[in-house]
Formats: sequence, structure tokens, C-alpha cells
Amino acid sequence: IKTAVFISGTGSNLKNLIKFSKIKNSPISIDLIISNTSKAKGLSFANQFSIKKYVSSFKNHKTAETKILNLLKKENIKFICLAGFMRILSRSFIKKFRGKIINIHPSLLPKYKGLDTHIKAIQNKDKLAGCTVHLVTTKLDSGKIILQKVVKISKKDTSTSLAKKVLKQEHKLYPAAIKKIFN
Repeated sequence: IKTAVFISGTGSNLKNLIKFSKIKNSPISIDLIISNTSKAKGLSFANQFSIKKYVSSFKNHKTAETKILNLLKKENIKFICLAGFMRILSRSFIKKFRGKIINIHPSLLPKYKGLDTHIKAIQNKDKLAGCTVHLVTTKLDSGKIILQKVVKISKKDTSTSLAKKVLKQEHKLYPAAIKKIFN
């Protein structure tokens, strides 16, 4: 299934998804990388793996989404993975890809939607944190949960150390969630 990955940062989940897409029984191929910033380090994987990329600043949200939708149609993209994409997609964009956009979020949803998830978990003295792959809906981080992975929070954890532990699990969870969707 032709897939686009939307990123804003380092692209570690993107790189992981590209590797996953190259294994024999993978249900997806990564055919397009989209970013809202040309500074996203993850864009280097587009060159490294010969994948088309597109960057839009989203200064004009409607124009950016229109161009992206046209590109997705042109490239025959049928599935979207959000991987650290720091823009909220509009209701109309999501409706055009209803049930075909998934996101990975660094908390055990429905807990800690939005940003600063690790700080919130530590401040609230939670014993567990984790990550969630969910369907994207018009409500932020509220779509149907596909899979979750739990991480224990130690007394020594900082938001940085917790983020590293959770990210390791994200790299396992995202491919597993995609397999679950298509099998």
C-alpha cells in the first residue's frame, strides 16, 4: 500500500518505518515524505532511500493542504503515517483520508493528549508511561487506539530519559500496529 509519512523532526520513526517497509511481508511501501519544515533532519532519509519528499511551511494552512492532497493523489498514496508531525490537519483533510491516517503518540492515550507528555507523567508521579498508535480523527489524539506499549517510569527518570525509553518502544510499536491494520 503506497504510504506517505509526515514528519517535523529527526525522523527516527520514519527511518524505522522505511526499514519495516523493505522487509518481505511488509504491507506498505513508503513513497512520499512530507514535512512542515525544511529543517527536519528526517528529510535526509528521502535522499538516502530515494524517496520523494515535499516541504510546506503551512504558513497558509489551506494552500499547503491543497497542494499536499494534490500530490498524494498524483502519487496514488492510500495511507498516511504521522510520525512526529507537528501540525494539526484540518477536518476536511482528515475526512478525505478517513480511516487511512494513523499517528504515534508518546503517551498511553487517552492520558496526556497533545504536548509535554513525559513531563506530565513525571509531574503526576505516574508509575507507567508509554506510546499509542491510533487512528487520526478530527479530535486531537482521540481516534480509535490500535496498539499501545507500556514503559515503567523509574524514580530516577527525567522527561529526557523517559522520552528515550518511550521512543525505543515506538520503534517496535509502529510496525506492529501497521501489521495489525493490514492483516
